[in-house]
Amino acid sequence: MKTCLAPLLEKAAAAPLEGRSPWQDARLRFMRNKASVTSAVLLALITIACIFGPMLLPNQFDSADWNAMSATPTFANWHLFGTDETGRDLLVRCLIGGRVSLMIGALATLTSVTLGIVWGAIAGFVGGRVDNAMMRFVDMMYAIPYLLIAILMVTLLGREFYLVVLTITVFSWMDMARVVRGQTLAIRSKEYVEAARAIGVSTGGIILRHVVPNLLGIVAIYTTVTVPGVILTESVLSFLGLGVQEPMTSWGVLIQDGVGVMESSPWILLFPAALLSVTLYCINFIGDGLRDALDPKDR
Repeated sequence: MKTCLAPLLEKAAAAPLEGRSPWQDARLRFMRNKASVTSAVLLALITIACIFGPMLLPNQFDSADWNAMSATPTFANWHLFGTDETGRDLLVRCLIGGRVSLMIGALATLTSVTLGIVWGAIAGFVGGRVDNAMMRFVDMMYAIPYLLIAILMVTLLGREFYLVVLTITVFSWMDMARVVRGQTLAIRSKEYVEAARAIGVSTGGIILRHVVPNLLGIVAIYTTVTVPGVILTESVLSFLGLGVQEPMTSWGVLIQDGVGVMESSPWILLFPAALLSVTLYCINFIGDGLRDALDPKDR
């Protein structure tokens, strides 16, 4: 028996032990969170529907059916969400509006996160007077009335798509900068950073190669907090009539349209509001899952 088992034991002893990287471990922990996985799947389905749904449905988002104005949800003519006051199909407009809201949320979040990482990493790593000056600027930005200035910028610059993204970005990067700066202050005293300094790596090289990669965990978590806020800000601006222009639409525009007729045609308000709420809940649940998966204390 020992003779038969000897080759197997030797093979097992010779085989290298395969470990898991922190990112693999985080992925497994995230997959065990049923609420986060369900939210990710649901958010993916909403995104796919918003992208491809208008191409597959027979109605156009800007065409009116004069024989079905304010029609209740019905299978006739594929008016599954009903129509608005001018006879435009609400299902297609909800999908187009979701496409616009999600695109604004993604672009504004990407630009604000990038700006926040660069600003916070430089301030935290360089320190001294540079850190003081940069963070005092952030404090001054916090003191500016956000919504008032956003309304002023949109009013002066216009309501084009890229201007809405720019307006939201200008006032949504400060939180990320503060978080990144705090993490950078802890990272810059690590041994590998001191070793990089000792061998002559430049400040920019250390930030790009050693600081920023070690910030990805907290950045990923905080990004899922930023996205709902950005989408909600766009919806508020659109609700106030300062978002995208007709005939283009967004969830905020649709909600604003539905508020005026909520007593006579409640579905015009309920469907876009439900899609916006479900999307925000999904992103928040995904953020909770990422926070638990990437928290080193729980490993």
